[in-house]
Amino acid sequence: MAVQDRFCNLIIPKRHDAYAARVNDLGQDLELRLVRYFTVVAAHQHFGRAAADLHVAQPALSRQIQRLEKHLGTRLLDRVPQGTRLTPAGQRFLPQAQALLQAARQAELVVREQAETEQIAIGYVEDLVITAAVRELRRRYPDAEVTTRHLSCRDVGALSDKRVDALIARAPLPLAADDVFTTPLYEEPRMLVVPSGHPLAGRPSVTAEELAGEEVAPCPFETADWTSYRILGADVPPIESYEDKLELVASGRAIAVLPVGDRRSSLRPNLVTVPIEGSPPSQVVLVSRKGDPNPMIRNLRLVAKAVLTAPAA
Repeated sequence: MAVQDRFCNLIIPKRHDAYAARVNDLGQDLELRLVRYFTVVAAHQHFGRAAADLHVAQPALSRQIQRLEKHLGTRLLDRVPQGTRLTPAGQRFLPQAQALLQAARQAELVVREQAETEQIAIGYVEDLVITAAVRELRRRYPDAEVTTRHLSCRDVGALSDKRVDALIARAPLPLAADDVFTTPLYEEPRMLVVPSGHPLAGRPSVTAEELAGEEVAPCPFETADWTSYRILGADVPPIESYEDKLELVASGRAIAVLPVGDRRSSLRPNLVTVPIEGSPPSQVVLVSRKGDPNPMIRNLRLVAKAVLTAPAA
């Protein structure tokens, strides 16, 4: 690996006589591997122990140190009965060599950290369409790796399990407020979904009070009153999926409350939607883990707030 001339000028000032001038002249060709070998020999003060530490043969290590000394134009190590010792030039070169290796390690860490953080996995649930945010994020950060993962509304562990870095979903979510950072994106009113022919199907709207007395059927992803997806009806079986819910409504055994942005019910000709007045809106939010240092999360938050809006009614 080559070390640029200006970098060696920085760590080995030119005032260090002819030796320093030699280093500055040839610094651009200095191999970090040879520098590392030298620092290990200097630490052990013994070629045999240094070779064992580096997992290289002792003769090969000796040849590499000789290459470094030839390159610098001066001896760095003297052999003595106890092993090796630094020459005056070696003593002067050692702290500079250590600083050079530390700077190289730091540069590598910075690059690796940047590479690792220029990626984000975005989870989104059920009916939500996040294409505009994903497209804009990729446009602004073309070198970043942006992936998406469609999640079931019950798959709330994807964020805490780190399968995704951020989650766009409907509130409320069964996640501890102390563990996540929540950004509201937009709100949508709610609508009633009934089978065609239902007494409420022809109404221009219904009120939340009219539905308050309806019995709530068991639904594994309910988290609070007036959640985004609610099934109302008596004597219905447990519901395992969104499709089960629509089938139950279509069969006339229940009615459902959904956000108006969820258009999946409109794909079935036997279902009718009716606006609901007086119910709290459904809120779409972006959540991420608190303390996550990934800068792409902040970038996604800014983009999502700018481009994701409630679908037109």
